[in-house]
Amino acid sequence: MKKVIMTPNPYRDKDFQTVREAARILKEAGVEVKLCLPFEIDRSYDLPKDLRFYRLDREIQDADLIICFGGDGTILHMSKTATRAGIPILGVNIGTMGFMAELESTELDQLKRLATGDYTIDKRMMLDVTVYRDRDIIFHDICLNDVVITKGAVARIIHLAVECDGVEAMECAGDGVIVATPTGSTAYSLSAGGPIVEPTAKNFLITPICAHDVGSRCMVTSDERTISVKLIRNMRRNAYLSVDGGKSVRLNMGDTSVIRKSNLETSLVRLKDRSFYDVVNQKFREHR
Repeated sequence: MKKVIMTPNPYRDKDFQTVREAARILKEAGVEVKLCLPFEIDRSYDLPKDLRFYRLDREIQDADLIICFGGDGTILHMSKTATRAGIPILGVNIGTMGFMAELESTELDQLKRLATGDYTIDKRMMLDVTVYRDRDIIFHDICLNDVVITKGAVARIIHLAVECDGVEAMECAGDGVIVATPTGSTAYSLSAGGPIVEPTAKNFLITPICAHDVGSRCMVTSDERTISVKLIRNMRRNAYLSVDGGKSVRLNMGDTSVIRKSNLETSLVRLKDRSFYDVVNQKFREHR
């Protein structure tokens, strides 16, 4: 591995202390390091004068890896960029749960193994999301964790019809519904009552959010299914869709969200030989 891009979350890594140490370790191991911001920051935020930040769209063209410093949100934000560029991603947790992060900020010494190729690649399924309004496509994206359709902030329920391969799977009234990958099973879906699923499983999870119908329960489907979610009744006549916690898209009555397995997969770098269940147990113990 010759060139690594580091994308620190400036709101998580105080004075970029973690990324500075990681850069030192990699440079001593003979790896070229470029710092790039993962997203636009507030103009009022003062970046350190002694650090140089490069343009991500330029540096990614010949990079071998992206290392994200932050929580799962930072990793999710960068996953689409890395996947579309065809390069793997490695997460260093400076957040809270950090299910997708490979290293904690206290384990940076393991980064030197990247220089010798002493790591493995973990492939993760992604979702392909398209929203249709009549025959027009009003939104299209990919995501690693989940697609969320919700009512927004107003305390009124929405009515959604969920189909699998054109056959009705459930009709739920409540705050909305989540369609998640196995990777996303430990995120919003888990908070809404969904099961924990091994990230390498080949499934979709359909999890109602605060359903008013006691018969509405989480469903686990094959990843070969095409899932459609349609807003069918709503006094406010709209709802909101977001992917991986990003910017919301407003949905009108009759809009249909079609969700399939993407042809793209996110590649996560693994440096430690540990079970997914070790990760789950560790994270839950830390946040009891």
